[in-house]
Amino acid sequence: MSAAQSDAKPKRPICPSCSKPARVCLCSRIRTRNLDNSISVTILQHSLERNHPLNSTRIAKLGLKNLNVVTVFEVDFEARFEIRSLEPGLGLIGPESSGFDQVREKGITQKAGFEVKGDGKCQDEKNRDLIDENENPCEKLDKGSHVDAINGGGVVINATMLKYGVVSHLSHIWKVDTHGKKPKFEHIVTSTMAKEALRGGFVVKKLERKKLGNMELELEESEEFEIKVPQGSVLLFPSQNAIGVDELKSMHFEVKNLIVLDGTWSKAGRVYNENPWLKLLPHLRLDLDRMSLYSEIRSQPKVGCLSTIESIVYSLKALGEKVDGLENLLDVFESMVGDQRRLKDERLSKRTKD
Repeated sequence: MSAAQSDAKPKRPICPSCSKPARVCLCSRIRTRNLDNSISVTILQHSLERNHPLNSTRIAKLGLKNLNVVTVFEVDFEARFEIRSLEPGLGLIGPESSGFDQVREKGITQKAGFEVKGDGKCQDEKNRDLIDENENPCEKLDKGSHVDAINGGGVVINATMLKYGVVSHLSHIWKVDTHGKKPKFEHIVTSTMAKEALRGGFVVKKLERKKLGNMELELEESEEFEIKVPQGSVLLFPSQNAIGVDELKSMHFEVKNLIVLDGTWSKAGRVYNENPWLKLLPHLRLDLDRMSLYSEIRSQPKVGCLSTIESIVYSLKALGEKVDGLENLLDVFESMVGDQRRLKDERLSKRTKD
């Protein structure tokens, strides 16, 4: 054995369930695991947040049964999004309203603010029915093609993103009047046919494109995630047009799935800007005047900015979730913060003695 090997400190044992060091394991602190929450939760977790010692998604994973955690990477070079209608055909012929349209018609349309600078070419034979917003010949699509595309479960929206939320290409199956302006993602939301097609939910696939070495023309494409966004989904995000729980309830919008972004505020903002499909969802804000339990050890930009687990628990309770045990998840989070504070004090004390 070399001197370097003999001097190396042994690795701390890590709990495989909560990913915390064994001496501060969280598992025994949760009274009831896999709470059967009636409102499902989808967490879009920034890739750099996964291994942070204070990340609270680990508590949600232990405590909630109906939970989906999706790792989201920042766009490095280019990303392509394919969106398919979850219930093909229903949006074109179904007369009843799901509540999705009510949020749009109240003037609470999310604004993407993206400009399209595509090359104006239809992407490929597979997506030949998509309307390319940058090329007039592709706009010649009759209603029959719309029906066939949706009933066939084909791609209804195809978008290509660059870093920081810049859309380089946008195509879809609907005819949208942009009033002579450069097309933006938000124009899709204003389309009645688009709202009808998407009101029953949709599936979004993200394909990451990377350069192969220094060759600019050679790209490697791989699937990063594919997410089912069911009917009744809302995004918890304080955008300019986000609405409160009371206003959502007054519209008789039944929330069935809560989507939450996990990361620092800057990381969450990056995830939001680089995933334009989130603009298709009603946006929910939490009107809470309280400091996060994080406040002592992890800075928050302002009052009301909460950790992921706090945001989930308070949102579920405000939306009427009846499952018992949600408060215990906050207790576990508070104890985790206490562990970190104690360890910090121990390190400072040791340095002082040295």
